[in-house]
Amino acid sequence: MTKGTTSFGRRNGHSHTLCKRCGRKAFHIQKHACASCGYPSPKMRRYNWSQKAKRRQKIGTGRMRHMKKFLLLAKRRQNEDAAGPHKKVKTKFNRGALKKARKEKLAAEAKSQ
Repeated sequence: MTKGTTSFGRRNGHSHTLCKRCGRKAFHIQKHACASCGYPSPKMRRYNWSQKAKRRQKIGTGRMRHMKKFLLLAKRRQNEDAAGPHKKVKTKFNRGALKKARKEKLAAEAKSQ
């Protein structure tokens, strides 16, 4: 058997398949573990020796189904702040009037005793 072309023709097996979590073709079939994200481990696989890989998996690189709502809210608030000060919302609840009413009630009870 030769070392070159004929030997490479025999390589037709697959050790890795698609991962459920990250979607990459890095899930090892026999080991039952993903080489990219570490699935089924609950924590994502991440190392400081690979800054580029960390950037690829950062927040904001995916769909952000949940975080998108908060970013939109923050942007809306920022636009409102730039437009001008917030208007005070008038409510029926008035703390000053309640305090005054309580004082009057306590004074009336004190006089009656």
